[in-house]
Amino acid sequence: MVDFVTCDLLDANENSGIQVMSPSLDGKFFRSFGGRAAFGGQAVTVKCFEDNSRVKELLATDGAGKVLVVDGGASMRCALMGDMIAESAVKNGWAGVIIYGCVRDVDAIAALDLGVQALAAIPQKSTRKGAGETGVTLKFGGVSIADGAYVYADNNGILVSPQPLL
Repeated sequence: MVDFVTCDLLDANENSGIQVMSPSLDGKFFRSFGGRAAFGGQAVTVKCFEDNSRVKELLATDGAGKVLVVDGGASMRCALMGDMIAESAVKNGWAGVIIYGCVRDVDAIAALDLGVQALAAIPQKSTRKGAGETGVTLKFGGVSIADGAYVYADNNGILVSPQPLL
């Protein structure tokens, strides 16, 4: 993974259709939970609400050069990823995960070579009922994230681009 700063990527690619995710979503802010501070790659999208079945399935597949982007509806009632699923992501080469919702097992996730941005942490796990849609265009934070777009995240924020920036 090449090191980068989202500010520099944005400056170097003016007028290229890059979207910048809003830093505040209904008073909630994305926070970095993973051991990798900056991460990026091609987006794989999933929309699920309080059910992490699809998150677990996708992160168990080859993720080389990819970032899983999860629209969890900003639920603060349960986590959509914990340490075991995050470990699976590392084993399968995923660059990172962006979750519009919560994670758990944050100390274990912080020790992994995986970028993770989410709104908050909560100890409650989600249910698994097999619900969720994959490969859909997500809309949150003032941006649209199509499956196959490129996302880049660091402590400055999250960018969405129609083409690779690195």
